[in-house]
Amino acid sequence: MTFKITIDKEKCIGCGACVATCDNYELKDGKAIAKKTEVKELGCNQEAADSCPVDAITVKEVE
Repeated sequence: MTFKITIDKEKCIGCGACVATCDNYELKDGKAIAKKTEVKELGCNQEAADSCPVDAITVKEVE
């Protein structure tokens, strides 16, 4: 099972909630980026998406 992580750069306000929640995220040029955009296990990525105040992070299961 693989999960794809996307971040809507237009929505992202660079608050850093995802960075504080999960080590797969970092801020670059004031916006969040995922270090790995495809992961085998959700780990903390769903928590990071849930912590985003503007719902800029999407985690979807892909085949």
